[in-house]
Amino acid sequence: MTLDDLRVFVAVCRAGSLSSVARELGCTQSAVSQHVKRLERETGVALLERQPRGVVPTQAGRVLEAAAAEGISGLDLAIRQLRDLVDGESGYVRVATGATTVRHFMSEAVVAYRRRHPRVNLEFRTVSSGRGSFDALADGTLDLAWITLGPPVRGIEQRPVVELPWVLAVRSDDPLAERPYVEADADLRDVRLIRLPPNSASAAHLDAACAESGVRFAHDTSVADWDTALLLAELGVGRAVVPALPGLRVPGDGTLRLIPVPALRPLPVGWAVRRWDALSPPARAFADLVEGYRRQRGSSAT
Repeated sequence: MTLDDLRVFVAVCRAGSLSSVARELGCTQSAVSQHVKRLERETGVALLERQPRGVVPTQAGRVLEAAAAEGISGLDLAIRQLRDLVDGESGYVRVATGATTVRHFMSEAVVAYRRRHPRVNLEFRTVSSGRGSFDALADGTLDLAWITLGPPVRGIEQRPVVELPWVLAVRSDDPLAERPYVEADADLRDVRLIRLPPNSASAAHLDAACAESGVRFAHDTSVADWDTALLLAELGVGRAVVPALPGLRVPGDGTLRLIPVPALRPLPVGWAVRRWDALSPPARAFADLVEGYRRQRGSSAT
């Protein structure tokens, strides 16, 4: 049983396919299968079950996968920390985020960090879901994830950084455009909105906040991110309830109007990590710098 055997086995369990792991590793499917067979010979149990569309771990396979993933993550963490001790300010920081997050929450910090730590490699990776970010943090392929905070997740630590109030984004010629604020239950009950991704944490938080106010929105357009929702609202395609992102234009500026919806509970966002006390020095410095800029600016538009 080798470390490579365990790495390949964990990858197969998560991908559900021998062939996809083979393509990712640049080897044959037979080579991937040999890693699994070696583990099955040494453990004396079947670890994978073949199905019409791939493979799934058996009960024994799930036990080994969980233990192997934990062990691999610990080893990867130790190796990164050793490299940091040797290299000092060199190394890398791998962050789960996207263009919207970098633009609104991290732009100043990224510039400042690059000046202070020119030898550190910053890697920004797009992850399609919070669950995907948590899995990547747990197996050590990510250091930090910027997320909408939610319920506790085993093995993951979450740190709030800022709370974002909700605003209604409309075009300047919209009947609601001149309102100083809107009431969720009275003004938005029959309004059709541009919808954030229904499986996203921010959409789930908005739905919960609306339920607290006795409101259930209707939707006629769906988008993948907040910036697209704002663009469509500015074009007059629809209305959108979005977080008041840092860097947004102030209400009344240009063709877009942002009207506060004070009754809705704000959206909490911040960092997720596997363990704060195990972060590499470069990753901790980046997280602290982003947090410092955000607390300095607050949640208001700048």
